[in-house]
Amino acid sequence: MQRGTLYCLALGLLVATLFALNLVMGSVRIPVSDVVSILAGHEAAKPSWQFIVMESRLPQAITAALCGAALAVSGLMLQTAFRNPLAGPSIFGINSGAGLGVALVMLLLGGSLQAGSVSITGFVAILVAAFVGAMAVMAVIFFFSNIVRNNVMLLIIGIMTGYISNAAISLLNFFATDEGVKSYMVWGMGSFGGVSMQMMPAFASITIAGLIGALLLIKPLNALLLGDRYAENLGISIVRTRNWLLIVTGLLTAITTAFCGPVAFIGLAVPHIARLLLTTDNHRVLLPATILCGAVVALVCNLICYLPGESGVIPLNAVTPLMGAPVIIYVITKKN
Repeated sequence: MQRGTLYCLALGLLVATLFALNLVMGSVRIPVSDVVSILAGHEAAKPSWQFIVMESRLPQAITAALCGAALAVSGLMLQTAFRNPLAGPSIFGINSGAGLGVALVMLLLGGSLQAGSVSITGFVAILVAAFVGAMAVMAVIFFFSNIVRNNVMLLIIGIMTGYISNAAISLLNFFATDEGVKSYMVWGMGSFGGVSMQMMPAFASITIAGLIGALLLIKPLNALLLGDRYAENLGISIVRTRNWLLIVTGLLTAITTAFCGPVAFIGLAVPHIARLLLTTDNHRVLLPATILCGAVVALVCNLICYLPGESGVIPLNAVTPLMGAPVIIYVITKKN
């Protein structure tokens, strides 16, 4: 336990360091002293620097840390509950549901939502569509979770739901205009830059609430490691625990996908990185460490995206597989 605490402290320091680097580094070179001055509330040497730091880099760093933590802890809970090392936030088709919602708005409705006299356009329409699509799939999975008692069968239902959503997206892409397809592809590349400081309170409060919900599930998750019968003997309801787990992971996945797009591999790979570091399955240590590891990996990915400097920004989903895929390959070969 002491070793785990030390690892968590080290990861916390690493998160703080990477967060600071995300504020200093970017496609525009800003002296460190000016970044510190801007954060302290002083006037910047150039007005554009003030905007870049406070309206771009700061919300992007906060978003990366929260999104990484949310996806990582979702992956850990799903892998524990379903006893499947390849389970992740996208396994139940929640990402696909969000993608279908966005595809309907971008490819079918022309980028706007109309409800009576209220019309929503642009990024807000995409945000609403992604969240509604993700939560709709979550509602379907939650419905089947009360009918199907077998975890493997529920996993298969989730995968099939994802396939159905992807099939609908393919049909929409086939009949859409070139501009619509391009816009949808850009959203699908993922980005931590979609949350402004005005939207940050909503994004942060929902994500933090989900993370707190995950921390409250530590005891049931530890009991599930010993088997369903043992957990029931301890007074833990398997169905209730699974339902709460689906609600928490669904909410975290929906909010991150809605704001950041379908971010790949973080939820799948980071729990394994945390296990390799701690060499334990005790969620009292593993779950907080996974949250911190998720923030670390997401902040590193965000830094890598800006390596080209003034030449441009690398898409997020072109970076996350480079970090996540080797971890999954290692886990598969080790278990084999």
